[in-house]
Amino acid sequence: QSLESNCQRRCWRLSFATCPCGTVPLPPGSAEPGLLLLPAARCGTTRSSGTLLPYLSACLDHVHNLRLEFEPSREPSRRAATELLTALAGRTPGLRSLLLNCHGEKPLFDAGRDILDAVHAICRASYALRHLDLRRLPFTLDDALVLQASRGCPELRSLFLNNCTLVGSVSPDSVLELLKACPRLRALGLHLASLSGTALQVLAAPDRAPFAHLALRCACPEDVRAPPLPEEAWAAVRRRHPRLAVELELEPALPEESVTRVLQPAVPVAALRLSLSGDTVGPVRFAARHYASTLRALEVHAAASAELDAALELLAVRCTDLREVHCFCVVRPSVLHAFRAHCPRLRSYTLKLTREPHPWLPTLVA
Repeated sequence: QSLESNCQRRCWRLSFATCPCGTVPLPPGSAEPGLLLLPAARCGTTRSSGTLLPYLSACLDHVHNLRLEFEPSREPSRRAATELLTALAGRTPGLRSLLLNCHGEKPLFDAGRDILDAVHAICRASYALRHLDLRRLPFTLDDALVLQASRGCPELRSLFLNNCTLVGSVSPDSVLELLKACPRLRALGLHLASLSGTALQVLAAPDRAPFAHLALRCACPEDVRAPPLPEEAWAAVRRRHPRLAVELELEPALPEESVTRVLQPAVPVAALRLSLSGDTVGPVRFAARHYASTLRALEVHAAASAELDAALELLAVRCTDLREVHCFCVVRPSVLHAFRAHCPRLRSYTLKLTREPHPWLPTLVA
């Protein structure tokens, strides 16, 4: 089959990333015609003369949903990705979904200006864009990009900016503009410092469209210094959107006092990832007490201890709707028994009773 016919047919091989709790459906375009898979842009096998686009040019008008995988440290792969995004910006006003997935290490001191300029061009040209996922882009995202998406993509349904950079450059004011300009937004991923109490008030407005998923990553100094979000604002959002699922990712940069500010009883936490340098037992016990009705996925990176085992057993007893639990330290047998006995909907777990070589693979529940 020709590449053109491939990119127009239905394709079920491409799946967009979703929240661990499964509350956000796949973007409608992830199984629609007009889906383009680019192995060359992933492996970097395009020729140095930049010949990716000539044999794709006939297809670009048909591309509505794109997952682009590339290696920023390999020049041919990076150039192919940049050329494709730039060409799409000029040819495909109907682009609906874009997910960028970087592999390998990014070059030291690389700001990714070429890639980010191409994303800006997409946001300027793609009025119909509904899903933009930049979680796997290893470059600092800033206010200019968010404001460009606000102006150019008013139909956005999901936007994920919670990537792995250690600098948070998206201000709360930009997020506020985004929420006002994109009233149908139903899924949003941010660093904690980018969210404000005012933004929560906008989400809680009576005329706001249903909002399903909020992913917050706490990993950079700006997140540590961020003021606590008012508990009454969380409560108002929860009343307005009773199906809201919040995903919290707490990284080692977060000190213990900041953890207590982030974990609030009113937050409907559905997925919790703990990779803290300090106390982990306290947050696990807090989750067991306050997130029993909402928690669906838990991931813990910590040192093994009897106290952690006891906290996990308590969580298993109270959070009976858990679908996934992954603990990357050795646990005692009673922890595994507690989750198997009290969580009937459990579908995947990583609970090792003895040390094993890495990577630790999860056990799937039949």
